[in-house]
Amino acid sequence: MDAYSVVLHEKAPAGLKCVGLMLEDASQFEALHVQLREHGTAYKELSASECKLRQIARATRITEPNTQATLEFYIPADDASDRTFQPTHTRIQRLGHIVLGTQRSSEAVVFFRDVLNFRVSDSIGETVTFMRPYPNPFHHGIGVVCSGHPMLHHVNFMVTEIDDIGRALHRLRAQGAAIVHGPGRHPTSGSVFLYFLDPDGITLEYSFGMEEFLEIHAREPRVLPAAPESIDSWGATRDPRMGSVGEIEVATIA
Repeated sequence: MDAYSVVLHEKAPAGLKCVGLMLEDASQFEALHVQLREHGTAYKELSASECKLRQIARATRITEPNTQATLEFYIPADDASDRTFQPTHTRIQRLGHIVLGTQRSSEAVVFFRDVLNFRVSDSIGETVTFMRPYPNPFHHGIGVVCSGHPMLHHVNFMVTEIDDIGRALHRLRAQGAAIVHGPGRHPTSGSVFLYFLDPDGITLEYSFGMEEFLEIHAREPRVLPAAPESIDSWGATRDPRMGSVGEIEVATIA
């Protein structure tokens, strides 16, 4: 198990500091660096001391030029698998995906596809594109949504079973947390979802189930119409506060 999946920093206003993407092994760094150099993208390799502090073995940092999000490609420390975690009320499997907003959404999709080797799974009109980091099979690890400015739209956590969604709904309501969409089902990925706001107003999502793609002979991406039924087949009402908070903070690349 990884040492951690989420790191919280105290800062106002709330936002996104960086996104970590784990590589299969250390040999992938050279291929990544070649791609970045060929496309004129600056990158920084984290020092050994910073990696040790972060409990990772090696990492390369870039700024995605269209969303302005800081991305870190890393491999875990050798002892990461020695750590254990016992879930309590919600059995979270993994950090599932994040969705980033930008006015340059088409350019961001091209960057993730052509530079970082993501594959398009589906799109909803010109509003949002769902992408998976190849060869990860899950429907999407990154979503790119068209917005008026760079922003964090939401962060997703995949749970173990649908009961985790139902329990979370009642627990969140009892604690006074704002439910902003769901429960519902995404027609694109097939996931059952529940969106809610954290204390800073950032949109978080619990989801259960997701389409998985074959590594070869995967189906072609679809373009669904830009309509509410393409987002939720159950007809849940979406709160306008969803995805409205979370300016992206850019980490400095020296």
